[in-house]
Order: sequence, then C-alpha cells, then structure tokens
Amino acid sequence: MYKAFFGLSDNPFSIAPNPHYLFLSDRHREALAHLTYGLGETGGFVLLTGEVGTGKTTVSRCLLNQLPENTDTAFILNPSLTELELLATLCDALSIVYEKNPSLKQLTDLLSHFLLTNHSKGRNTVLIIDEAQHLRAEVLEQLRLLTNLETDTKKLLQVILIGQPELQQLLRRQELRQLAQRITARYHLLPLTPEEVGLYVQHRLKVAGRHEPLFNSRSIKALHKYSGGIPRLINLLCERALMAGYAQSKVPIDHKMVISASAEVLGEDIKETNYLFPIGIATAIGLTCMLGYLIFNQIDFAPEKRGVNLQAAQAAQAVQPSVEKTSPAKLSSSQRVLNSAIDSSRSIDSAYASILGLWGKVPYIGLTACQSAEQQGLSCFQQQGNWNSLIRLNFPAVVYLVDAEKRAFYGTVVSRQGEQLLLQLNEQQLWVEREWFTRHFSGTFEILWQAPSNQPREIGQGANPVQIQWLENSLAHIDNTVPRLVNRFDSQLEEQLKRFQREHGLRADAIAGSQTLVQLNLYLSAQGPRLVEGSLESKGQY
Repeated sequence: MYKAFFGLSDNPFSIAPNPHYLFLSDRHREALAHLTYGLGETGGFVLLTGEVGTGKTTVSRCLLNQLPENTDTAFILNPSLTELELLATLCDALSIVYEKNPSLKQLTDLLSHFLLTNHSKGRNTVLIIDEAQHLRAEVLEQLRLLTNLETDTKKLLQVILIGQPELQQLLRRQELRQLAQRITARYHLLPLTPEEVGLYVQHRLKVAGRHEPLFNSRSIKALHKYSGGIPRLINLLCERALMAGYAQSKVPIDHKMVISASAEVLGEDIKETNYLFPIGIATAIGLTCMLGYLIFNQIDFAPEKRGVNLQAAQAAQAVQPSVEKTSPAKLSSSQRVLNSAIDSSRSIDSAYASILGLWGKVPYIGLTACQSAEQQGLSCFQQQGNWNSLIRLNFPAVVYLVDAEKRAFYGTVVSRQGEQLLLQLNEQQLWVEREWFTRHFSGTFEILWQAPSNQPREIGQGANPVQIQWLENSLAHIDNTVPRLVNRFDSQLEEQLKRFQREHGLRADAIAGSQTLVQLNLYLSAQGPRLVEGSLESKGQY
C-alpha cells in the first residue's frame, strides 16, 4: 500500500524470517561464534538464550547455513512433548522408520543405530530445539541419556537448546545438573543498542530498495526506547509508523509517528517525551529517583578517580528517609556519578575496550572484540556464573548488568578488595559492594586470556606419561599441595580430577577434555592482569 510512496520494492519490516533481510549485530555474530565453537567441541549440548524477539531464531538459521555438508539436522519447533513423542519426532526429522505405537526402548535403539551408522559414514548429527524452555525435566534427561552414545573423542549426537531466559533457570534444577555439566558453549543474546537500532532499520530499508534515510535521529531514539532494542518489536513499530507517514503523506518518519505506533502496537497510553524539557530539571528528576537506589545499596565509589564524597551520600540518607520526599538539590556528587556512569554504559563496546586496555591491547575497527583479541594473541572465554565464579577465576571481566528497570548496561571488573569490586562503567571507575553487584549481575561474564600453544585435546586413561604427570602437577598446584610422581592415570588422580570438574560445573567423567583443560590453564596462566595479584584465588584456593 505504501511501498511506491516511500520508494520501496518490498515490505522491509515484515516479521517473517526472510533471509534476505538478515542483519547480524556484533552480539549476533558473537552468539554465532560461540555456537560454532560449541559444535566444534566434543560435548553434547550448546545453549543459546535471550528474550522474546531478540533474534535467537535468526542466529540458529544462520548457524544451519554454516554447518558442513556432512551434517544431518533435526529441527524441533514445538518441544511440549513427552519423552516418547520427542524421540518419535526426532526419528521423523531424521527419516527413521519405526513401527506403529513404538516403545521408548525401540525408538532409542533405532536412534542409536542411526547415529552409529552416520558416524561410520563420516557424518555428524545435530538436533536443534527451539523454545526449549518448555521442555520437561524428564524429556531433557532423556536427551542427556541419548547423548551418552559416544566414541573415544566425540558425542554422536549434538544438541542445540534455544530458549528464553527461563531455560537457564530450568537447567539449574538439581535433577538436571548432569546435563548442565555437558554444555560446552552458552550465550545469552541481549537486545540491540540505540546505534544498532539505527543500523538495523537502515539495513532493512536498503534491502527493500530505499537507500536514503527514512527515519530521523529522534525517531530512531524513540524506536529504541519503546521497543527496548527487540528486533521483532522494531519491525512492528516501523510498519505502523510507515503507515502513519503514508496516511499523512509525510517524509521522513518523525518521533511522533513512532510514539503513536507504540501506543497501537503495545496497547499502552504512551505520552510524548518533551525533548526540549530543560536539562537541569530533567536531570534533577532522574537524580531524585536514584537517591533511594543509592541509599539502600550503600555504594562506595572510588574517590581517587573522581573525588566522590561518600559522606555526603550517607548524610543524605540520614536526613532523607523517603525517596518521594527527596530534594534534587540535596543529592550528593556520588549519586550524580552513578547515574551518569550507568547511562553512559549501555553499549558493550566500551566495556570490551576497557578490558582490552587492561591487557595493553586495542579494539580493531570492523572486528568484534573477540576477533580483535584473537588478532592480538588472546582468547575470549564466556561463562555463566555468580560472584564466586568470577572471584575464583581472578581475571578482569566484562560483566553483563541490569539496572533497577531491567535495562542492560555493561561494565568491566578491574580489581577486588575483600567484598568490593572496582567496576569500570565507560570512563568512570567506582567501588561497589558484593550485595549491589550480585543484585545487578545478570550471570554472564567474559574474560580474556592467553591460551597455551600445543595443548592436547584431552588427557585421560590413554594419555602418555608426560601428559598424565602434567595433569597431576596442575591439580596439585591448584590445590596448593605437593605433586606426586606418577606414570599412569591412577584412582587418586581420577578422584582429584572429578572433584575439580564438579566444583566448576563440568561433567565429572575423569577425562580432561577441552573445557576442563581451559579451566585448568586459566588457573595456571601467569600472563595478564588479575583482580587480586598474588592472591590465594590466583592459586586456586577458594
């Protein structure tokens, strides 16, 4: 209807997954890299999570296009199945013929035979399950049992689980701990930044035939504000805004049309933001809201960086017990610093630039942070965890955080003193308490490290004596004990390795595979900065 008016050859904002409109932000590319890495490993499970509409399906389809030709793929879109139904659906996807009303054992035997035959032909088998947060615990356990089929070097079935954040909670359940230990790669996909929203919109317009900008800068800001950076919502808002522009015969699309579209799409009475509102008053209102936030969290800032007066914040707490009654004029400088620091840390790029700087490296234009690191001899290591996980590794880390409104922001953990972390938010460094960090930490962090060269793929019962002795020495160093002289993989070494694997959420199989070797080498590495130099944590004592 409006295509000719805007000079478009196609509808650029359809929510249908059209591969011609594929747009991969830096985060989508990193998610794709993590999944590709996971499939290249020997483990059985790879995990991709993200909010509704963030592009998980887009990443999975892109991954499918990159799989080798010798890969057989099964894609399950509706996982609300029983164990029997899931195995039957998997058989259907792989064209495995089975009898009417088969038993669980019959389907398992057929799948096992198929996987063994496929492996003998040099073919891989990958199962992708979308909306995996709907899987029942018993179905996930059945999948784990199915991945037990393996050779000496790899699993015969690899499983990619794609789902909403609830999937992470599901996998933390006690009865699924064995499955969680088999996840070789995981990535949590976050929404687009304001800059990426502009690139996303312009990309889709170009594919549809229009090369001139159609949305001005204020409308892009409004799109990000009301969509939260979710690509699916961006499409819906842009579609409605284009219809409004066509009805009014108006170009470009302004922020008022986006606000009107938001009211229709989101079903809310959205009031227009007055962008000409005096800056001083707007800042005062924002700081008023932040006062109670700071009072109850008692954040201690790094005074050596900005001259922040913590006593002023504590005095404000004593005289202003109610957030609603707080006077903006009485806000301390520390509160203003926090507000500014969080608002300036919405892009992950500044956090990556900070951690590269700690290593004496720089980001490269046109490359992602991990690609920049690899070009300079470093490796990225992403992990899900908590305060203890972060402290245990003792490396500076890019951390994924959320504010009180559940909006994402990013920081770099630079150093630690006891129960406090030195957190860099864009150009500002401040000390935060453990309680504050735990409340705002999303659970995802990424570190840089220098991986050793000539590392074996795994060390197990069949390893040579040199590798076995290295494993004994490494575990003893981490435990701060005297290493034994060994020439075989004995039961004591096996138990040491299993304990280490259990403590780090790894599969306790007494085989030092790729993930176990990475964890070991992180403790053994003497290269690069640490949160606490010379601490017990750096020696594995926790």
